[in-house]
Amino acid sequence: MWSWSYAFEILPELLKVLPITIVVTVAGFGAACLLGLPLALARRSSYKIVAYSAKGWIGFIRSTPLLIQLFVLFYALPLYGISLSPFLAGVLGLGIHYSTYLSEVFRSGIEAVPKGQWEAARALNFGKRLTWTRVILPQAVPPVVPVMGNYFITMFKETPVLSAITLVELLQTAKAIGSGSFRYLEAFTLVGLLFLILSYPSSLLVGKLEKRLQRN
Repeated sequence: MWSWSYAFEILPELLKVLPITIVVTVAGFGAACLLGLPLALARRSSYKIVAYSAKGWIGFIRSTPLLIQLFVLFYALPLYGISLSPFLAGVLGLGIHYSTYLSEVFRSGIEAVPKGQWEAARALNFGKRLTWTRVILPQAVPPVVPVMGNYFITMFKETPVLSAITLVELLQTAKAIGSGSFRYLEAFTLVGLLFLILSYPSSLLVGKLEKRLQRN
């Protein structure tokens, strides 16, 4: 039976760990962006070994479950002398996994830049660095921002899987509350509601951003 008094009693405990869930999502998304752009550039490299290596890496990561990758980072690496905290393993796991998806997003944005822009950069005698930083990326990134926003929301909803590597986030806290009181209904329901309260408005903001960019 649902108990409102018990739900309000455990809500502060869940809210206390909510910032951890948000921070690990933001940090993981930042890592995904930092890793995704070089992957996209490597995927477009004129050197076949670089392009094929990037393609193989992207295919491998996207074809294996995030949970397995987290287990490797947190449980397998210590066997080789590399120990990561649950938070760092979670950030790296999310970053590495979603960098492969964002790399394809970046690549689609780059390929959408008209060829005339490349030719104009060459005509102005721009080097590779200036061509990318002043001409290509400023045109390639803004159109794909809404897609990146959708991946950010997806990452946020994926954070409960980090409870498998003992990160004390929302789901892990709900499990601890339930195991201590044998009342799981309220804890898990509140976790679902907190995710809904944060992710649904975020999806609306992404939709508005997409419409605004389309008008521009």
